[in-house]
Amino acid sequence: MASGSAVSDPSLNGVSSTPGENEYPSGFPQSICDEVPKEKYLCSNCNNVLNKARQTVCGHRYCLACVNWLVRNNKDLVCTKCKEEDPSVENDTSVLTLDQFFNDAAINKEILDLKVHCANHGCPWRSTLKNFEDHQSQCEYALIPCNIGCGLMVQRKSLATHLERGCPNNKTTCPSCSGALTLRELQKHVCPSSVDKKTTKTDKRQKNNHPGSSKKKEPCIFLDVGCPFKGNADKVKEHESCSHVGHLQLLLAVTRALQRTVNSSAERSHHESPDLLQPGQCGASHISQSECEIETDGGDPGVSDKALSLHDDQVELAVGQQLDALQQRVQVLENIISALNREVEKTQISVVALERDNYNSQHLIQHLETKVAEQQQRLVRKDIHITSLQQCISAQQDISYDGTFLWRLCDVSQRLREAASGEKISQYSPAFYTARYGFKVCMRLYLNGDGVGKGTHISLFFVIMKGEYDAILSWPFRHKVTFFLIDQNQREHVIDAFRPDLSSASFHRPISEMNVASGCPLFFPLGKMRSTKHAYCKDDTIYIKCVVDTSS
Repeated sequence: MASGSAVSDPSLNGVSSTPGENEYPSGFPQSICDEVPKEKYLCSNCNNVLNKARQTVCGHRYCLACVNWLVRNNKDLVCTKCKEEDPSVENDTSVLTLDQFFNDAAINKEILDLKVHCANHGCPWRSTLKNFEDHQSQCEYALIPCNIGCGLMVQRKSLATHLERGCPNNKTTCPSCSGALTLRELQKHVCPSSVDKKTTKTDKRQKNNHPGSSKKKEPCIFLDVGCPFKGNADKVKEHESCSHVGHLQLLLAVTRALQRTVNSSAERSHHESPDLLQPGQCGASHISQSECEIETDGGDPGVSDKALSLHDDQVELAVGQQLDALQQRVQVLENIISALNREVEKTQISVVALERDNYNSQHLIQHLETKVAEQQQRLVRKDIHITSLQQCISAQQDISYDGTFLWRLCDVSQRLREAASGEKISQYSPAFYTARYGFKVCMRLYLNGDGVGKGTHISLFFVIMKGEYDAILSWPFRHKVTFFLIDQNQREHVIDAFRPDLSSASFHRPISEMNVASGCPLFFPLGKMRSTKHAYCKDDTIYIKCVVDTSS
């Protein structure tokens, strides 16, 4: 897709014309979008997705390339959309010049984030529009022209195969019949002049093959220049496609040997004299037997010179043809290597881009992992805070503000064992208040007794705690306190009461969190706890009630 506009002759200004095929760049095709693009993302001229959007003073949008082309080729340019809405409109805002177009950064950002896919057949690529043009320049499924000018369009990933097998311009010449052939045709080509030679080679190969072998091994096509590789057709094909450097080195060695042979033949032809040859010395000379016979029979030195010259010309011609054929094959291989090098460079660029993306992704992952760890720590702190709030809410639900509190204790047997063993000799009730803004108090229970009642009685005490409203209360504490142990059969409750000793520090305003407990050390005998007549402990649960008489 083109990304800029062509430069035209200034003399064309003011003249409408149809743009050339390659002159008119447009926006991105709508077909590449995963979803149908909104109307605000489309160019008012080409109706494609905006490419470098520009907004007019009348509020419509155009691609940058469309703006350049329209302004260059129209003297009094009227906004296309405005003209469609009102054909007679020709106000100042509808007649457009370059200074009436502005870069629309906001819409460009939205457009570059559109989800798109590759339009090339078979390509699975999907991403956002900002990566589309980079992908198009590297897409393996994109159709590109053959780089040696055969005119065919091939997929980028198939270019090397096309050059090796299908390109009509990538040809070489048969050294025997001088026919122009592609590499693939040359491998299958059979010259009439070389049938006998190939038949002889085939016979030799058949003799070398084992008669019991079930898999026929084929030689490399570079066997004649010294390549020893043999294998099945697939292995030979793979070897030939991967061993260009080795084959070129073999060809170079053969070429140098041929060159040395030609040079040595020429030197011998200049230094050897035909007068040295005698009829009985043919076997010791460098000339063939037939040439010796010609000299013996004819006895004419001129005939021998002509034969030698003819022989050298034929050798030189054959060597020259072989060199031409080798040079053409080298040229073909150089074309293939050049194409492969370009593909390798593109692949390396892609790898560098992927490595950069991977580095950015790893950095982003580390950043996100740090964020996740911070969020987890925050969640832990929130869970602790929520637990604390739940405990506060639970405590608030249990708080009484009228001076009366009913305390329910479960697992009495376990608590008794803990108290008797000294593991936990006492426990406090939840706090409660004598009034909404009154004294904050609680009970302290010794299930195994305390002081004079230790081991024989349950001891129950009253505790004054430091409260929020102590500063406005009247001290010392003067109210009557009554304790109840509830008979769950509702027959006879245990009741005990006392009045505060105003001289005791237990009933003065607390300095610490709570004052020393004061109350009834002989509240209830332990022996009556399991009474069959009364149900003071039922289902291993007891109920203790405290009433503060605020009216006294």
